[in-house]
Amino acid sequence: QVHLVESGGGLVQPGGSLRLSCAASGSIFRINAMGWYRQAPGKERELVASISIRDTTNYGDSVKGRFTISRDYTKNTVYLQMNSLKPEDTAVYYCNGIDRVSGLDYWGQGTQVTVSS
Repeated sequence: QVHLVESGGGLVQPGGSLRLSCAASGSIFRINAMGWYRQAPGKERELVASISIRDTTNYGDSVKGRFTISRDYTKNTVYLQMNSLKPEDTAVYYCNGIDRVSGLDYWGQGTQVTVSS
């Protein structure tokens, strides 16, 4: 089993920055790619960014150039640096990991990000 715990969410003004962290524990050797998703009220969950085991990154169109995903293998942690935040970035952000054997998804509990003046 893999456990993912997010932290770093909060309230920020438009144009501000936040860094989210996702700490993995348990059978972390099972994790392949990891990523961040978000879900705003009334909307479907969408991919924000992902990073492969070879550190290949992928971003949603709405965050390209503003967000950066990174992975620290020594700390079993994935980060999401969010800059130039906009009100439309407001959502619950979820950490995701993919099991390399089964292909199943692991999810964290989510962390709220609110961008408002």
